Amino acid sequence: MEQILLDYYKLTNCGLNPMAGYVSENYKVTSDQGIFVLKVYEDSSITREEILAENELIGRLTHLSKSQVSQPVANNHDSAITIHDNKIYRLLSFVEGRFLADATHTPELFESLGSFMADIDLSLMDFRNAGIERRRLEWDLQHLNLVKRLADHIQEPYQKKLVKHFFIQWELNVYPKISALRQSVIHNDGNDWNILTHDNEVTGIIDFGDSVYTALINELAITIAYGVFGKEEPLKWACKIISGYHKKLPIEKEELNLLYYLIAGRLITSVCKSAQEKLSQPDSEYITISEKPAWDLLNEWIKINPTLAKNKFYEAAGFEKPAIDTIEHAISRRKKVTGSNLSISYKNPIYMESAAFQYMFDRYGNTYLDAYNNIPHVGHQHPEVVAAAQRQIGHLNTNTRYIYDALHEYAELLLSKFPNPLTKVFFVNSGSAASDLAIRLAQNFTNKQTIAVMEHGYHGNTRIGIDISHYKYNGSGGKGKDDNIIEATLPDTYRGKFKGSSNETGRSYANEFIETLKHSNQEIAAFISESVIGCGGQVPLAPGYLKHVYSYIRSQGGVCISDEVQTGFGRLGDYFWGYEMQDVIPDIVVLGKPIANGHPMGAVVTTDAIADSFDNGMEFFSSYGGNPVSCEIGKAVLRVIEDEKLQQNAKIVGDYHMASLRELHKDFPVIGDVRGSGLFIGIELIKNESLTPNTELAQHIKNAFREKQILISTDGPYDSVIKSKPPLCFSKENVDQVVETLRDVLIDWKE
Repeated sequence: MEQILLDYYKLTNCGLNPMAGYVSENYKVTSDQGIFVLKVYEDSSITREEILAENELIGRLTHLSKSQVSQPVANNHDSAITIHDNKIYRLLSFVEGRFLADATHTPELFESLGSFMADIDLSLMDFRNAGIERRRLEWDLQHLNLVKRLADHIQEPYQKKLVKHFFIQWELNVYPKISALRQSVIHNDGNDWNILTHDNEVTGIIDFGDSVYTALINELAITIAYGVFGKEEPLKWACKIISGYHKKLPIEKEELNLLYYLIAGRLITSVCKSAQEKLSQPDSEYITISEKPAWDLLNEWIKINPTLAKNKFYEAAGFEKPAIDTIEHAISRRKKVTGSNLSISYKNPIYMESAAFQYMFDRYGNTYLDAYNNIPHVGHQHPEVVAAAQRQIGHLNTNTRYIYDALHEYAELLLSKFPNPLTKVFFVNSGSAASDLAIRLAQNFTNKQTIAVMEHGYHGNTRIGIDISHYKYNGSGGKGKDDNIIEATLPDTYRGKFKGSSNETGRSYANEFIETLKHSNQEIAAFISESVIGCGGQVPLAPGYLKHVYSYIRSQGGVCISDEVQTGFGRLGDYFWGYEMQDVIPDIVVLGKPIANGHPMGAVVTTDAIADSFDNGMEFFSSYGGNPVSCEIGKAVLRVIEDEKLQQNAKIVGDYHMASLRELHKDFPVIGDVRGSGLFIGIELIKNESLTPNTELAQHIKNAFREKQILISTDGPYDSVIKSKPPLCFSKENVDQVVETLRDVLIDWKE
């Protein structure tokens, strides 16, 4: 190479220092004639064409000198390239300055960055070149789907989930619209190692090797993506770049509408390419130099409400933010078409727009940490669940009168989570329908009608569901207990008749209930209960309770039903199913809520004997139960729980949450009890040592949390228990936010 530099460029006394690069070998050249950059490529007609196209592009940047942009240096034959031994040699001027990555970042510098990139784009607005326009690069945002397959190289499940989420958001929000945006040749790689600065101003740019003809706004998205690396308030810094750009080259509203997703698109391209390159070059610092900050920014980007980003971008460009319907008007429209008993959470209701994992986004730009909703079990809009639904609904959705693989495949997967003799499953549309069917199965199998239920239990909104739900029939508007219902006293180890958490406590409660059953003179068809009574205030049944009750129920010919609608699928951490807490196996299990992550689905799992007895000539059919879409979603949920180790996460994060709350309890005696398991947690609030329920404080906390953008709710017979059953992707960082917020609210309450 030194000989080539001498023979073709007359450079003497050359020193070559390797520089990193993707498609070429790069060297910094020091010589008697100055400093240059030498790029060496494998020779091909396409590479020659692209180099000449880049040179033509650089020639259009007449506002920049050779000290601001790497310009080609002609060889002795007045050619921009030198061909020798199947290699292409290209010499460029060396641009002096401090890389943006190394510079002190200020708002003024970022405005200068936006202005600098706008000047480049203005110079290229009418530039057309066939060599550049033929490029189909993975780094071109309009071809984002080219890197989608690379997401499978990402090893860490959470990171893979994050990337796949943004791929789906791209397909929903960007793909249908990007082709209608302004198109131009752009630099396409304004990263912090290609931008040069001096004295708080952007002064130069290098590396046009990724230049493409694409949507103009992609230039800004790429520049912002790298510019805001490591920033605590990325939107604030992004807006400085937008402001500087817009002053030189006005941005259109349609472009700003997509900018949040375009920025995410560049970030996921970067981490996907890094994952690919690490397979062949695991120790390459150049390949991975942007990986960590890109992941850090993606972790922050997922928490940003897309509406907030759009509003901030509009403001930076001097536009009024888009008008949003008032929540008052939305509530008014809702009330006109729904029953007045359709309730709304919080004194100040929330007008929701979208969600992602443990975050929910309202229509006004606010982000809420969801510490409450247990139905999106593996996280709101989990990409595996979304993709499963999209694939199947576009392929086949029918009913169980036809044969399709999804039904038996999902049934096999689901039943593998249960011990013998639970070997049969009936699919329905909800937990309520599942409870209803479970009672029908029990009464049919036993030829008995009386149902034993748990105090404060809740099992659904069907007629049978309400009849067996003490929470409903004994509550406001309820008609009271039917004659064929027998109630068990809630075996509450904190507030109940028998104190303590030993097996003797469970035995005492069980013996009391068994005596009630004996004196009822009624034959019991079934006993139904959750293992943690949600509506009772997140109360775990006293240890050993079910073992004794189940034994008696079976001894007199009844069956035992475990309602796992809230406790199942690993939420309890130590247990996949709630009944495992009590070391029992039920005869019938009711499933709902998390089974399909919010898709309407439920199931009843039971024994061969009970299922066979139900085949009495009357067909069992559910129009939608077990349809292919539901089954594919169900499969995805089980797969995600396994792949992302969400049961283990519920255990680790749940234990941490309980320990943190119990530490808080030491400072605030109004916290009477902290209870639960995994990510099924109740915080009972009291007024005094006599355990008087503190309903007022519970409601204050719930609504104060809402104003601090954390979602929790209350439950229990006095509505005095804070309940937290978040998606299983909840983190220790999320726990810290919840606990510190609770501390602040309790301090304010005391004052």
